[in-house]
Amino acid sequence: MALDRQEIDHLYRRHARDVTVFFARRTRDSEMAFDLTAETFAAALADREQFRGAGPDAGKAWIFGIAHNQLSAYRRRGAIERRALGRLHVEPRALTDGEIERIEELAGLNDLAEAVSGQLARLGPHYADALRLRVVEELSYQEVAATLGVSGTSARARVSRGLRSLAAALRDHPLLAEDLR
Repeated sequence: MALDRQEIDHLYRRHARDVTVFFARRTRDSEMAFDLTAETFAAALADREQFRGAGPDAGKAWIFGIAHNQLSAYRRRGAIERRALGRLHVEPRALTDGEIERIEELAGLNDLAEAVSGQLARLGPHYADALRLRVVEELSYQEVAATLGVSGTSARARVSRGLRSLAAALRDHPLLAEDLR
């Protein structure tokens, strides 16, 4: 059963906020979350003839399926597209500070950042420093090892154990548990 424009509009009004939050949590970029949400609903409108769902949650599942595809495509094209836009001097619409703050608020990004920071402090300096260097500063394992004065194997082990401990500690965080539903 294909959807018409009004049904797509209804899906947008019901789920755009949740889709934006979905993207904001995964990209940690409010403006990109806004753009990906627009692309998701544009794709839904363009492909509305392909909708075959039935039942009360079929539309939401379909929209989130499109959102997952948009996120995958964004990750694949990432750097290539940004370079092309730069060469063409194309500037995407910039969100206002208020819009960025609202998206971050809806996604609970500040609460998540506080929870992660708190758990990192509980890990101890060996693991926290390794995670900060590898994940935040995006250093290679060799650079992490050199900075910490340990072997590459130890650096990998610290990062791995730190990530496992962090994931276990945050598993029941309400905002993260919501993403796993």
